[in-house]
Amino acid sequence: MTGTHGEPVQPATGRRIAALAFPALGVLAAEPLYLLFDLAVVGRLGALDLAGLAIGALVMGVLSSQLTFLSYGTTARAARFYGVGDRAAAVGEGVQATWLALGIGATIVVAVQLGAQPLVALLAGGSDGGRIADAALPWVRIASLAVPAILVAAAGNGWMRGVQDTVRPLRFVVFGFAVSAVLCPLLVYGWLGAPELGLAGSAVANLIGQWLAAGLFFRALFVEKAPLRPQPPVLRAQLVMGRDLVLRTLAFQACFVSAGAVAARFGAAAVAAHQVVLQLWSFLALVLDSLAIAAQSLVGAALGAGQLTHAKSVAWRVTIFSTVSGVALAALFALGSSAVPGIFTDDQSVLDAIGVPWWFLVAQLPVAGIVFAIDGVLLGAGDAKFMRNATLISALVGFLPLIWLSLAFGWGLLGIWSGLSTFMVLRLAFVGWRVLSGRWLVAGTG
Repeated sequence: MTGTHGEPVQPATGRRIAALAFPALGVLAAEPLYLLFDLAVVGRLGALDLAGLAIGALVMGVLSSQLTFLSYGTTARAARFYGVGDRAAAVGEGVQATWLALGIGATIVVAVQLGAQPLVALLAGGSDGGRIADAALPWVRIASLAVPAILVAAAGNGWMRGVQDTVRPLRFVVFGFAVSAVLCPLLVYGWLGAPELGLAGSAVANLIGQWLAAGLFFRALFVEKAPLRPQPPVLRAQLVMGRDLVLRTLAFQACFVSAGAVAARFGAAAVAAHQVVLQLWSFLALVLDSLAIAAQSLVGAALGAGQLTHAKSVAWRVTIFSTVSGVALAALFALGSSAVPGIFTDDQSVLDAIGVPWWFLVAQLPVAGIVFAIDGVLLGAGDAKFMRNATLISALVGFLPLIWLSLAFGWGLLGIWSGLSTFMVLRLAFVGWRVLSGRWLVAGTG
């Protein structure tokens, strides 16, 4: 199969999917793995610092993940150009996404520095809220300086996935987080003559690693020798797709921010336990999402080249592989329920609270395998408007009501994680119907 300009559109074999998915898995897993390591380092400082990290990580998660269109939207647009053999236009999407990353990132830094204190105080709440907020505030102020770098890396991942290069992003991201992982315990505990910064040392280590990785993504654009000037028509087109993806991500973040804030009302042990399991959930979601990354790239290229049958083949293969992976992960974490939580904290109050969300995590994994695979297919097709609507409805009907009812009736983590499970089931119904309808199969680069 070939695109319009003769660029090969490779068959959706298991080997081809794996060749894209495994490096993408490394990229997706690098940050959650580092955050899990960070949790383990900070967890030795006690429940208060761990709760402070939970609130800080919640803020940073909102800031960095809110603009996922810089990655996912860029992949969809770049992949279609790549499918017709126009690599220069595909890389050009990355240049414009990088301009957006820098502009938006700088704006966010200023906003966070001005508003961090009331934001952290609002999220912490509860009987221990003042102490948790005091612990979290310095971490948030330092870590937010990395937001432009995080967004530059997202844009870089986006265009490289679009041209079906998932190896270089892996090298860049792993290098940055490896530096952070070395620095984190040194700066938190003051080892080897380093200053003992406590929780703030975690933020400094993260800041340094993120900017090192961003520098490598800048270099990759220079190597391509693409025109670096801003192009308003391309920027506008990216923002149109970004609008729907931003609203979709807002729905996610409204849910997760609410969940973290409500968990904090039940005390430091509850919010710390919630953060540990949520971080594991995020990590496992991204493990499954590596197959969805392959789907984005292959589906976008196939649709750009007008190969609709090929796009459908990718959708089915990736969904099958991802579902099997979800079932396997569920079995693994069910077996490890008594041992794995102790890796992240030795605080008995936190360990006692982990049991409830842990089994919700296990039950959700097979459903997540299907949902995330189809998400990748629809993102690759640029079906952003439908995904926006499906996510908003699922959040408003499923997740948010149960979270706030948990606060009103004292259901605690049981109610919060029931909401997350309902959210996932509703999303499964929506995206399953969409992919079976075939309405996402639209050819061309527009």
